Amino acid sequence: MKNIFLFIRRYFNFLSFLLLQVAAIVMLSSASKTHDSFFSSLANEVTGSINKRYSGFREYFTLKETNRVLSEENARLKNGLPSNFLPVNDGKTYFLDTLTRDTLGHYRKFTYLPARVVGNTYTLQSNFITLERGTEQGVKKGMAVVGSAGIVGVVVETSSNFSKVMSLLHRNSKVSAMLKKDHTAGSIEWDGNDPSYLTLKNVTKGAKINKGDTVLTSTYSSNFPSGLRIGTIAEIDADPASNFYTLKIKTATNFFSIQYVYLIENTRYIEQVQLETNTPKNP
Repeated sequence: MKNIFLFIRRYFNFLSFLLLQVAAIVMLSSASKTHDSFFSSLANEVTGSINKRYSGFREYFTLKETNRVLSEENARLKNGLPSNFLPVNDGKTYFLDTLTRDTLGHYRKFTYLPARVVGNTYTLQSNFITLERGTEQGVKKGMAVVGSAGIVGVVVETSSNFSKVMSLLHRNSKVSAMLKKDHTAGSIEWDGNDPSYLTLKNVTKGAKINKGDTVLTSTYSSNFPSGLRIGTIAEIDADPASNFYTLKIKTATNFFSIQYVYLIENTRYIEQVQLETNTPKNP
């Protein structure tokens, strides 16, 4: 506070001059339309120059529109992948409702939709991601969510224009996974500690495992297509009391900076889940 008063005292004459100049300009502008037009034009030019520089600076670092366009283009390309279609079974009769086929007659199983992330947590025990895409844009509960580097989570709630995703960084999240090199299956979970690491459980000790091995989604998942990247093995824990490994997995997705994702719909999701959860009656 003392330094402020010393500064004002030292530059009192100069500060008074500036204050009087501003007051004179305001009074002159108010009394004369010519001067008002001149100063308004000058202010607009200065403001426009500043806004232009700020806009260029922001656009360079965010590249928001470019990311949006690329996201939509990638979704179109992903929708055309052969892995999203199933071959025709000639021994069955198919009723085509909203499903589509490619030029080889294969039935579409997975559909990709781009979406923008508008909310994200990663410091809690139960983390969620909010997407700016809802039921009016084709989002349904149970849809898988992936990023450009790896999987992200599963849709658990929807509204008209937004959807809520249970992130992999959620204590209740479980995803069926497998090792890329030999397809040994396991279950991906999160221990609630480091957002950069997941835990792969129930991997048999008969599997040959090394640090750096890639972990993918397995064929047992009802949400995710198989073969999507989850991460790489960072640590190996061989519990002597069991026949399974517990593996620490470095996530492929950077949960600290997600901006755009893809929603994946399994067109046979409901049928598969109903069958898997149905309790057979005793004969």
